[in-house]
Amino acid sequence: MRLFRSFLKDISGATAVEYGLVIALIGVTFAAGLGNYYGAMNNMFYGLSNTYNNAAR
Repeated sequence: MRLFRSFLKDISGATAVEYGLVIALIGVTFAAGLGNYYGAMNNMFYGLSNTYNNAAR
């Protein structure tokens, strides 16, 4: 919370831009990682579904 307050009180533009770039980079990295995670989970459950379907035949 203290960091957020200091960010709001900071009037230097360069620091605000740097914080914005860092936050954007973290967001892009998070989104890319989450996309890979969902893809891996989808493949895993698809494989399990096929295994169970083939075993039931």
